[in-house]
Amino acid sequence: ISLQFDPLGLSDYVPTDWARRAELSNGRSAMLATVGWFFPKLFGTFDSTDVTTTDPIDAILQADPQWWAQWVVICGVFETWKYKRELEGKSFLGGDEPAVDYLKLWPADAAKREELKLKELKNARLAMIGIAGLVSNHLLPGSCPVPPGF
Repeated sequence: ISLQFDPLGLSDYVPTDWARRAELSNGRSAMLATVGWFFPKLFGTFDSTDVTTTDPIDAILQADPQWWAQWVVICGVFETWKYKRELEGKSFLGGDEPAVDYLKLWPADAAKREELKLKELKNARLAMIGIAGLVSNHLLPGSCPVPPGF
């Protein structure tokens, strides 16, 4: 029996498998965003003439539109590649065989795979809450318990 927490009944409108994959995908983005939030404050910025701040929100606004165009194109290339791998039966979002496993960390044992999936999902959820708190604190200072300067 698979018990799922769905107090709003969203699974009546959205397939739970799709929702779980979307949650994991957004969680991975949140994990990267959280690292990106702290990186410039801890290590400084790259040598650049257009982005000169360690403030993540201000940095988004300082970035040259050409950079954003390149970012959109590279994301489109990655998403297309991921989609083609999905058609081949590979997965980026919790399937049985990952499309990319350069370090060969994907366990052969099914129980260990499920444990790894659950760990990643928990970290993804934590990162989504964390980045939401950081952005909230940036826009409304003092709204979240965030260390000064972050």
